[in-house]
Amino acid sequence: MKLSIAIPDSSVSDESTHLGKSTKISLIARACAIFRVQTIYIYHESSGSDSDRSLIRTILKYLETPQYLRRGLFQRISELRFAGSLSPLKIPHHSYTSDSRQIKAGDIREGMIVFARGKKFVDVGIEQLILYSGNDDVGKRITMQFKTGHPELLAKQISRSEIKQYWGYEVKENANLRALLSGWNSNVILTSKKGKPIHKAQNYFDEISNNQVLVVFGTPERGIHEILGVSIKGIPKSQNLNFFPEQATETVRLEEAIIGTLAILNILTRK
Repeated sequence: MKLSIAIPDSSVSDESTHLGKSTKISLIARACAIFRVQTIYIYHESSGSDSDRSLIRTILKYLETPQYLRRGLFQRISELRFAGSLSPLKIPHHSYTSDSRQIKAGDIREGMIVFARGKKFVDVGIEQLILYSGNDDVGKRITMQFKTGHPELLAKQISRSEIKQYWGYEVKENANLRALLSGWNSNVILTSKKGKPIHKAQNYFDEISNNQVLVVFGTPERGIHEILGVSIKGIPKSQNLNFFPEQATETVRLEEAIIGTLAILNILTRK
């Protein structure tokens, strides 16, 4: 199953401090990395703000970026002032050596296009730059695969679809939830305490185990039913499910809902 999630730009509206907001976003990023989420969609919601949306987008992208590329891809901005205290993701493309002698043919690394000595190169986090022959602009992040190992170090640009292992998440934005759902052509799970308890939907989990699935979460103030209204009944290929039946708390916080829901899906969709 290829998982994506949708969260509102009001996801951190219940946090009063910048540190609290940053920590919550970090927990969401960790949950998505643990359970191999492919894309995190941020949709606009009525109680969301431009500042919170920018903070969510920036921190999610920052945490997914390999450490050796962060200085080049991100400016020193106030949104990232607590970035050093956030938990690292340690996903596959973060755990690589800077020693070029350990590079082997077939190795894949993230890089950033730079200009040096009158030519374009790619910085892939080792002590030497890799010559680049493509058409992308300086400053762009790309994925490179080495055709030869040390000492020659020739590499080609590849797409994420060519990588078999989990390679981090992408972050995308949508005008609103209805716009996102109208353009989604596969299965949708709407999470809500008003939904069908998951223990009554096992056949559904068997059906979607090999599909692309979008898991949609509501806001700290409004659930999916309140956001979508009567249109919730007309969403193709959707199921409205309660992953926390008989919850003892009045609400389940977003970061709790994400990690709990993804953990349950990870078990129920295994074959």
